[in-house]
Amino acid sequence: MSTEDLEKYEAEMELKLYREYRDVVKIFKFVVETDRRFYLCNKVDVRAKSEHGEVFFDVTMSDAWVWDMYRPARFARNVRVLTFKDVNVEELAPDDLEPPKG
Repeated sequence: MSTEDLEKYEAEMELKLYREYRDVVKIFKFVVETDRRFYLCNKVDVRAKSEHGEVFFDVTMSDAWVWDMYRPARFARNVRVLTFKDVNVEELAPDDLEPPKG
């Protein structure tokens, strides 16, 4: 497989993922962004924890969709993420649920 073929495949996968996102975003209430992934979910709980002087975040989500083009199944009933990096949680307003046109 050439570099050009690989780039074309990845571009097609990203477009397919965006189209899936556009179709499912309307059924979720929250957007959660971690250092490694982007999630849509209907329930989220973020807890800052400290252990041995280190602070980390324990993030649990229910009824989630994961933005990851390499996952064969992007829907997950429960997700748990432990991270030392920032976590961003946004509640989607009804107007935010419409993806940009185009």
